[in-house]
Amino acid sequence: MANFYNDNPALKHHLTHPLMEKIVELRERNYTEADKFDTAPTDYADALDNYDRVLDIVGDICGETIAANAEDVDHQGPRVVDGRVEYADGTVKNLDVCRKAGLMGMAMPRRFGGLNFPITPYIMAADIVSRADTGFENLWGLQDCAETIYEFADEDQKQRFITRVCQGETMSMDLTEPDAGSDLQSVMLKATEQPDGTWRLNGVKRFITNGDSDIHLVLARSEDGTKDGRGLSMFIYDKRDGGVTVRRIENKMGIKGSPTCELVFKNAKAELCGSRRLGLIKYVMALMNGARLGIAAQSVGVSELAYREALAYARDRRQFGKAIIDFPAVFEMLAVMKAKLDASRSLLYMTARYVDIYKVYEDIAKERTLTPEERKEMKLYTRLADALTPMAKGLGSEYCNQNAYDCIQIHGGSGFMKDYACERIYRDARITSIYEGTTQLQVVAAIRHVTTGTYKQLMDLYAETEVKEELKSVRDAILEMVKVYDDTVARVNEVKDTTYLDFVARRLVEMAGNIIMSFLLLLDAQRDEAGMFDKSLRVYVKMAQAEIAKHFDFIANFRPEQVDLYRAE
Repeated sequence: MANFYNDNPALKHHLTHPLMEKIVELRERNYTEADKFDTAPTDYADALDNYDRVLDIVGDICGETIAANAEDVDHQGPRVVDGRVEYADGTVKNLDVCRKAGLMGMAMPRRFGGLNFPITPYIMAADIVSRADTGFENLWGLQDCAETIYEFADEDQKQRFITRVCQGETMSMDLTEPDAGSDLQSVMLKATEQPDGTWRLNGVKRFITNGDSDIHLVLARSEDGTKDGRGLSMFIYDKRDGGVTVRRIENKMGIKGSPTCELVFKNAKAELCGSRRLGLIKYVMALMNGARLGIAAQSVGVSELAYREALAYARDRRQFGKAIIDFPAVFEMLAVMKAKLDASRSLLYMTARYVDIYKVYEDIAKERTLTPEERKEMKLYTRLADALTPMAKGLGSEYCNQNAYDCIQIHGGSGFMKDYACERIYRDARITSIYEGTTQLQVVAAIRHVTTGTYKQLMDLYAETEVKEELKSVRDAILEMVKVYDDTVARVNEVKDTTYLDFVARRLVEMAGNIIMSFLLLLDAQRDEAGMFDKSLRVYVKMAQAEIAKHFDFIANFRPEQVDLYRAE
């Protein structure tokens, strides 16, 4: 019986990280909810047992139901009937089993019917669901939009909408338009306030994931005469009120079970969420950070599936009298795939833990005044989460694509055929480095943490940890990479040319990512007595050394005026 949680010991390793005790204690308010709710834990061990049991259910549903339906969903896909979306049969079954298992609203407070999970175990569930069916994760994972309602809506809206999400209703975030992709300041969907205080929405949205959901978060222009982000507000649209039709579903390369819709708003009734004019400046930024962490989890789940498919095929496929896994050209590819998978997962969960801490402090601040020490911690973890989120999304999705590519390569000619899952994996993986901000946009978000020293601060923090004797040579190799990184950053900063900085930004961010993921794998290997991460650590550090040397060499031998060589004619 397949269980996608229990068959992956790395997940339990990350669930029991030392920071989790602090996270859970804060999240559970020192376990004071145990008197109010039967499902609330009484202590840390009780909470971990609860997470473990729920993740076991997620793993079972994913292994037995969602993964089993994935191929049929990919072939059938959703369709539009009379302006509404009809999901593929397998998607309907998947949603039904998730609702019955109580897996909607996992991170929402118990008073709304949620499980009050920290972000880390919720992201772990997203990792598992993505391995089962990448497209279905887009439907199930959009329950995370409820976090925006929880953070910014009024109490009445929270009671009405979050409760419905916890009961199993679906969500979407309606941001992009035909002329406003990544440039959301250009959004023109019109919001008009009515005498009764409600709003009416008119216009078109495009590329909306799960666009026929029950509850929508809609970015719209509320201020007449404006053309930038300061004229945008966030609205909640309830499908029950009508006024929105699905014009079409995009015919996509992959994630075919996830309907990507073009929506037409015609006097659609909506409610303002939060304050006017803060839709893009504040609310979308929070929404996108959560979405990017979700795509990082999706990328890790796809990487896991790609690695497992490649490994299984390499063990079974025989050529020249032996299994192809015995050929160096193949086992080297598999080792690198596993190292990239483990490194991106270590980065994902460290990022999730940092997000957990600052988010829970923000929540506590609504109940009482934070102490100076708590405010200091919140500020620190906010900065660390802001630094690692674009790195986890950007580099994690690139590794995901590389692993999907190598999965097909190991399958050879068979990988090009639809007889094997790797063809679908390859198509599904491609979007991860595009939506919710391309890899290039993640570099734009990350580069300031190179120049301001946040990444170096993390490197110094991780370097302080004592390691076992057998890991000291690996730590020394990482520290040598840090020296090269410091030298490279200093060279770039000396130039004082923003165009030059933007040009080399990708290389600097990748260098920082290589070093930080090397450190995180080192810390995982130090904490794990079973040696689960030792091989990936050593393989990844070898790979990182080569990448660091490559980027250093390019920057050291590149003059700012040579940027013009790369401009399009």
